[in-house]
Amino acid sequence: MSDQSTKESNSNKDSAEAGAAGKAPQGFSRRRLLGTAGATGLALGAAGGATGYAVGSSDSSGSESSGRSVALTSVGADMAMFHGKHQPGITEGLQARGHLVAFDLAAGAGRKEAAALLRRWSDTAQRLMAGEAAANDDTDVARDAGPSSLTVTFGFGYGFFARTGLEKQRPVALDPLPDFSSDHLDKARSNGDLWVQIGANDALVAFHALRAIQKDAGNAARVRWQMNGFNRSPGATAHPMTARNLMGQIDGTRNPKPSEADFDQRIFVPASGEPAWMANGSYAVVRRIRMLLDDWEQLSVKDQENVVGRRKTNGAPLSGGGETTAMDLEKVDANGDLVVPINAHARITRPDENGGAAVLRRPFSFHDGIGTDGTPDAGLLFVCWQADPLRGFVPVQRKLDRGDALSTFIRHESSGLYAVPGGAAEGEYVGQRLLEG
Repeated sequence: MSDQSTKESNSNKDSAEAGAAGKAPQGFSRRRLLGTAGATGLALGAAGGATGYAVGSSDSSGSESSGRSVALTSVGADMAMFHGKHQPGITEGLQARGHLVAFDLAAGAGRKEAAALLRRWSDTAQRLMAGEAAANDDTDVARDAGPSSLTVTFGFGYGFFARTGLEKQRPVALDPLPDFSSDHLDKARSNGDLWVQIGANDALVAFHALRAIQKDAGNAARVRWQMNGFNRSPGATAHPMTARNLMGQIDGTRNPKPSEADFDQRIFVPASGEPAWMANGSYAVVRRIRMLLDDWEQLSVKDQENVVGRRKTNGAPLSGGGETTAMDLEKVDANGDLVVPINAHARITRPDENGGAAVLRRPFSFHDGIGTDGTPDAGLLFVCWQADPLRGFVPVQRKLDRGDALSTFIRHESSGLYAVPGGAAEGEYVGQRLLEG
């Protein structure tokens, strides 16, 4: 885990404008978007006005009744766009529910089958993100819901290129990650030919998308592994704030922000980059990081803060100030000791301590019950984005490997690296420039 974070994003502009006009965004007619009974208007996300969507309601026979309107809460109304310069699910705010799933191409499946699969997946993702039903055999799990900020993101693993005869198009940046001393990796839950990230602010919407993607795989690919995660629900706090992890720490204060001048340079492959099919894409590093919570919770709050380098209450650096105050790495106490310990996690992960290396973190927490050792099987589904993992994740993780105080309380149990191409244009499917180029 690095000392960076993503904060809740504003509502999608198109969705907000549609709400302000009293109209549902295009594609909403497939589902009856039900809101809170009796509500006359609810705030539409962080950007919105006091308005709801006016939609027809259905009686028990399924026929529409006119003249009635119900308000759709901001959680259901928020909609991300499938088509664009970048794929969705990278710069959007943290979502309440998430599924990460990797697939391996089936025996005998090659480039042709992969192209057909990505075409199906892209069509399904576009429909579901707009609040519509899947084209074939929709399960109706999310029939009553809006888009709920659903995003579906697709990536290619190292093995995909050999399976499809596209080795010459495999990016150098996709070379396997080096081994780290903190790794206890389960190969069965690592890597994979194809990777899909699903996120939404409603659990049923996220599950609905997961089932649709799994069904679309058909005979072309089989699930290699699946992991399920969560974050705090939108609106659960009095005001938008940096997320807390399962250790109780505010986690992610120094995440790069799209408003920063070098954000695109750090996170996305340039339009002129190589290979050409990765233009405007990014590389995702995925790590299942188990937190040894029983051990962590035996520490005093002061000791926990020294491990992290920040206050548990508000995320402020131990050197003083508020959450966003610059950390004073040279400040010492009355005994001459560094206020922020030399091996504190927040100190080690700073870009200025790693040659400027930075990643965009967009994780989910997980809790999978009790492990065979009787301890909580819980922690972080770490997902980070960068233009080049050899200049982003790798140098930071190497530094952590050499003396991060937090390493005693975490265990890296699985790992994956995926090339995530740029967004699909209207009429395209994700990866088309690779598979048909």
